[in-house]
Amino acid sequence: MARSGDFVDVRVQRSKTAVLAQTYELLSAGGIGGVSIDEVSRRSGVSKTTIYRHWPSRAALLVEACSTIGSAPPVPDTGSFGGDLVALTETLAEQLRSARWAAVLPSIVDAAEREPELAGLHADLHARLMAPFGVVTERARARGELAEDRGPSDVTAAVAGPLFYRRWFSREPLDAAFVAHVVEDALGHLGV
Repeated sequence: MARSGDFVDVRVQRSKTAVLAQTYELLSAGGIGGVSIDEVSRRSGVSKTTIYRHWPSRAALLVEACSTIGSAPPVPDTGSFGGDLVALTETLAEQLRSARWAAVLPSIVDAAEREPELAGLHADLHARLMAPFGVVTERARARGELAEDRGPSDVTAAVAGPLFYRRWFSREPLDAAFVAHVVEDALGHLGV
């Protein structure tokens, strides 16, 4: 037999799930600026007072809604730094083409400039998405494939920079030929 506390917990969880789902939908459609508590309440069917009971501010709601954005890609182990870099770059390019977080990230970067809670979210998201580049970089340095003075931030900038530029600024395709050129240029720049 279900206890009354179990029923309340199920309702609370159902409300939270609805609010987070609608917040993420609004984020995906219009970025952080497109999310208001009023609209989340309207779309989710959860009252504003209930939303504020669980999240004391819009920023707190956004942080939780964004906490699942962008899972880190798997860390490849092809046996060489070049092979690992190709695999990671292809995966990142595919995510930038199709993952929902790719549409939301620019508004997170923008909001992080003004809201400390969202700056932390941006830092966490960046660390999660770029972590595999650190792993393959350290592995390559340990195998002697990469100079000791070339760190994860050098590798990440050499690869992510051109991909991000093309995705959000020039809006040119992130096709296989471009990805291959990015890897080739990065390896040359890094002295591999």
